Amino acid sequence: MAGLLRKPTGARGQVHAITPETAGWGHVGFSLYRLEPGDVAKAATASREVILVLVEGKAHVEAAGQDWGEMGARMDVFEKTPPHCLYVPNGSDWRAMATTVCTLAVCSAPGKGGHRAQRLGPEGIALTPRGKGTNTRHVNNIAMEGRDVADSLLVTEVFTPAGHWSSYPSHRHDEDDFPRMTYLEETYYHRLNPAQGFGIQRVYTEDGALDETMAVKNHDVVLVPKGHHPCGAPYGYEMYYLNVMAGPLRKWRFKNDPDHDWIAKIASPVAG
Repeated sequence: MAGLLRKPTGARGQVHAITPETAGWGHVGFSLYRLEPGDVAKAATASREVILVLVEGKAHVEAAGQDWGEMGARMDVFEKTPPHCLYVPNGSDWRAMATTVCTLAVCSAPGKGGHRAQRLGPEGIALTPRGKGTNTRHVNNIAMEGRDVADSLLVTEVFTPAGHWSSYPSHRHDEDDFPRMTYLEETYYHRLNPAQGFGIQRVYTEDGALDETMAVKNHDVVLVPKGHHPCGAPYGYEMYYLNVMAGPLRKWRFKNDPDHDWIAKIASPVAG
């Protein structure tokens, strides 16, 4: 399966526009805007719900018939402070005008009209450590299963220290078989610190039918349609990624690769 690594199309404006059609799947969409002060990003949600994530910088946001004012606080994603986010239901419009240099992520999935427009952060989001040793990483849960704030979307941020692994032990969530496992498509939006760095992500199935290992750079996106998907940060380079997941059921149930499941006994069994 080709095309899992998506490079940004430029350095300003909409630099990613991943839809279910371009990804070859049925649920997750991801767009990214890199804006200068005064630049505007806007769209209609149509049949899809959206979570706007102010990855860094500030913007004046209007959505679902409301003026939400200026949103955003962290000016560099690696400050690791909780992000400002906004849930926008299907059947709505949104508009964001950058008031500073701004990176805006637009996470989308099928909407069902079950939730109102609302702020999702920074309140209610706390940076939480996960794992131990060189499996330690830090998580900002924006809209995971424990927060009933969306119809389909699951969204989280992960900061992986230099020399550490993440989304590890290797795990998959590609079968619609709740409660054993849930089918969730997933995107990874990567950032590196310093920016010239790179990280590694592998996407593979146990039978070897899919096995791609990619060098990811600043602003790259990786698609995970199925299989296991660990990633690592080389010494000297800190890694950030924004995860977007969605599928038939808004629950996150996964299974570790049997070859590496033993690691869960000495490190956190929770993925991400």
